[in-house]
Amino acid sequence: MFCQTDHVIDMPVPASYNDITQDPTLRDFIGWVWYEREVTVPARWITDEGIRVVLRVGSAHYYSVVWVNGVKVTEHEGGHLPFEAEIGTLLRKEPTIPCRITIAVNNTLTLHTLPPGSIQYMNDSTRYPDGFFVQNTNFDFYNYAGIHRPVLLYTTPKAYLDDITVVTDFKDNTGLVRYSVSVQGAASATVKVTLMDTGGHCVASSNEPSGVLKVADVNLWWPYLMHENPGYLYSLEVRLMATDERSTYEDVYALPVGIRTVNVTSNQFLINNKPFYFHGVNKHEDADIRGKGLDWPLVVKDFNLIKWLGANSFRTSHYPYAEEILQMCDRHGIVVIDESPGVGIKDIRSFGNASLTHHLAVMDELVRRDKNHPSVVMWSVANEPASEMPPAENYFKTLILHTKALDPTRPVTYITDSNYARDKGAPFVDVICVNSYFSWYHDPGHLELISLQLNTQFEDWYGKYKKPIIQSEYGADAVPGIHNDPPVMFTEEYQKVVLQNYHNMFDQKRKKYVIGELIWNFADFMTTQGITRVVGNKKGIFTRQRQPKAAAFLLKERYWKLANETGTLPLWTKYPCPL
Repeated sequence: MFCQTDHVIDMPVPASYNDITQDPTLRDFIGWVWYEREVTVPARWITDEGIRVVLRVGSAHYYSVVWVNGVKVTEHEGGHLPFEAEIGTLLRKEPTIPCRITIAVNNTLTLHTLPPGSIQYMNDSTRYPDGFFVQNTNFDFYNYAGIHRPVLLYTTPKAYLDDITVVTDFKDNTGLVRYSVSVQGAASATVKVTLMDTGGHCVASSNEPSGVLKVADVNLWWPYLMHENPGYLYSLEVRLMATDERSTYEDVYALPVGIRTVNVTSNQFLINNKPFYFHGVNKHEDADIRGKGLDWPLVVKDFNLIKWLGANSFRTSHYPYAEEILQMCDRHGIVVIDESPGVGIKDIRSFGNASLTHHLAVMDELVRRDKNHPSVVMWSVANEPASEMPPAENYFKTLILHTKALDPTRPVTYITDSNYARDKGAPFVDVICVNSYFSWYHDPGHLELISLQLNTQFEDWYGKYKKPIIQSEYGADAVPGIHNDPPVMFTEEYQKVVLQNYHNMFDQKRKKYVIGELIWNFADFMTTQGITRVVGNKKGIFTRQRQPKAAAFLLKERYWKLANETGTLPLWTKYPCPL
């Protein structure tokens, strides 16, 4: 990898580049960096013109341009989501040379990116050198950059399966799988669809590119701790056959399918027609050294901690997480609120047409990628926007209706911290998700005010909108190992008492219209340097190294109690085994 200083260094992928070296300039670098690697492509990929060769980038932050052998093949705006380009034709032009892949990545944020930001130049020559600037943002996590997910070369036949959409339902004991298969590269083709259970037995099949599969004695997909057999997945095998004057093409794809339904009433969230209560966490893709880079040991560790905690859900705050994480959620029955990178939309200029157009495109990409995950039960289009501003009404109305048109089967929300009476987007959401930090950002140190202020919050929001409410963030910073009695801010004791006061009010409201509680945050995470952050945000119930604070044990006791009240638990879940 090299940056604008022409300094070439080794750089692992996937990983953020910021914490890999000892160079403070690279850690806080804003601008273009270039990644380059040569690979040897199998000879058959070159000689067989019936093979498509595809270069896929899992995600890169935030604007990317890709070249192969010096020829531009694609560009992509936005991080957190994949993009790809077909490169077989290009490789065949020079079959004897290695495949040189170059990816330029720029992490600059503007008023029209997601998340938005701004570049501020410091023009006082007595205090700053010529050209000095800072990247301003309105979000509270570190702006890690680089190629954060795997870069892959894969192949398909010339005629291939381009997309599969699955929508599930059930009636009595019969499961219904509505499917649609999109084919590219063939004027005509035959499609064979087979749905298999976990034992590999066919339970339904079809020879049509779209239709409904009926599954007798269906095993529904249930959340963790809600059923004795959570996360049940069928496998939908789609087989394509196509022929032209030169060859016969066969493409096969196996899609995990969880059969379940999601519905929302004025005071309940229903999964498979049963009330579901979110007791979970907010997270970040964040860890020492690799930053936001996909790290399998960390992913598996986090899932062990989530299940140890008795959590049944999390929100992908504040951006789409790696596909591999959602696949884990599908298998383990962890429910997901899937959030776009629309965090920090605070400037009125970020509500304009350019920003909205990009935001709509991001939702297109997000829904296309994640629509078939049974774990994903709700879309969140933004976090804590300035939703009281006049342009917010049209912005969020358009955005939410667009998302519902993309996927009519899931509710849509955004996360608000605005005043209930001035929020312009709340009329359009299906579930009210509210962030509040009483006795922390509001009336800091005054624990005695939490119950009154939280009760007022809930009654105000429900009284105006008559929609179910999730407490989507709450918490307090705790520096691990710092103690004081009576509790004072930043101690582990204070964090515990804040949580206890919130929990008392949740218990009063969850029998009425509060349908969930998501602690902020699962683990401590890195932020931009500032006088309010001591090496990052310390609101985690685990440290950044995934060691528990006192609040983790408090939350574990509560979540297992909630699970025993609302779920159907086999004995082994009292003492859950590792993954």
